[in-house]
Amino acid sequence: MNNYSTKEVFLEDNTLITSKTDLKGKIIYGNQDFIKYGEYTEKEFLDKPHNLIRHPQMPKAAFKLLWETLYKKKEFFAFVCNLSKNNHTYWVFANITPSYDEQGNVIGYYSVRRRPSKEGVMTMQGIYNKLLEIEKTQGMEKSFAFALDFLKENKLEWDSFMVELQNKGKEGGYR
Repeated sequence: MNNYSTKEVFLEDNTLITSKTDLKGKIIYGNQDFIKYGEYTEKEFLDKPHNLIRHPQMPKAAFKLLWETLYKKKEFFAFVCNLSKNNHTYWVFANITPSYDEQGNVIGYYSVRRRPSKEGVMTMQGIYNKLLEIEKTQGMEKSFAFALDFLKENKLEWDSFMVELQNKGKEGGYR
């Protein structure tokens, strides 16, 4: 049995969940939408790891890809399933970018999440389920390799694939 509820919450059209983290992924800022959907108070989430809202149905390989991309000082797009403090599931379309100081050094990360497209969520649920299955039987590295092979075989770049899935469902997002 899962330790989270099956209650799913859907983002409104104008939702912009925004947060900032330090270089290690600790939350240093979350806006009102972050509070609303995460169901944590500012006191509860400040200086906590951003994986505070990580849903168990998210494969570790997805976050490995995220961190590898950010370490290259590139922005990252993804469909992400989150889990609120009260065990409510909510999907987002996330854009994460490095934040820089005046000298061009990365000092943290900035993330904006909005309502995801239905097609993107449905597609990524299938892919994430496969990655989770591989992680359970063969480990995270094999799951990560499977994801990279999937992209290569389908002649896809991760970010363009994510943006394409989001744009396909712009009319009537995920509900």
